[in-house]
Amino acid sequence: MTSAQPSAALAPRPPSGGPWRILVVDDEPDLVEVVCGAVRYEQWSALGVSTGAAAVCAAADWRPHAVVLDVMLPDLDGVEVMRRIHAEQPDIRVLFLTARDAVEDRVAGITAGGDDYVTKPFALSEVIARLHGLLRRAGAAAVPAAAEAAAPLPPHALVVGDLVLDDQAREVTRGGVPVELSPTEFALLRYLMEHPRQVLSKAQILEEVWSYDFGGDAHVVELYISYLRKKLHDGRPPVIHTVRGMGYVLRAAAS
Repeated sequence: MTSAQPSAALAPRPPSGGPWRILVVDDEPDLVEVVCGAVRYEQWSALGVSTGAAAVCAAADWRPHAVVLDVMLPDLDGVEVMRRIHAEQPDIRVLFLTARDAVEDRVAGITAGGDDYVTKPFALSEVIARLHGLLRRAGAAAVPAAAEAAAPLPPHALVVGDLVLDDQAREVTRGGVPVELSPTEFALLRYLMEHPRQVLSKAQILEEVWSYDFGGDAHVVELYISYLRKKLHDGRPPVIHTVRGMGYVLRAAAS
């Protein structure tokens, strides 16, 4: 792979006004890290995972605009991953990564609903150029729907299901209804939303939110988790769950 350079023909910003969200799926951690880095260099958001199952979950929670998807994954075939993602979100664009040389294998991915493919080894600049093309088409297709939207998401919002956190405005809504949080509650929720479907230990939360190492103060985390649950749940499906003996995880509520 060669290094990426900023693209001249930039894809338009998505109708929400925020950055394009790109999910990168490959079982090679170094490749995921490099591709995510190139994506972020374009001032887009990137999330990397290493299995098909994780990709399906991440797509449901994070709702990416495009997926860079390896055909050969350790658990699910890339085409099957795409089918599962498209069953819920048919508008997500898919760029396949494949080491296969046979033309019929590459054609099969496109025939099944993929948008484009790049053969390994590849140049990062080629991946980014292909993504720009996919996102330009995605942006054009979304314009009519965006025109009908009542209120676009804030540019820097974190979104998990019906939960939206606007870091710049320091505002949180659930299902469009404002949720009043204290500064510590806000910081805790932001950390959870930055890592959807990831189990976070009390030690991790203490270090990131309170900025000190775990030292027997787990009750502080428990207390603030209970505050968040009271405000966010309030008769609605839960989004913050306890994983016994491990910590807490935030997941989009089942619809």
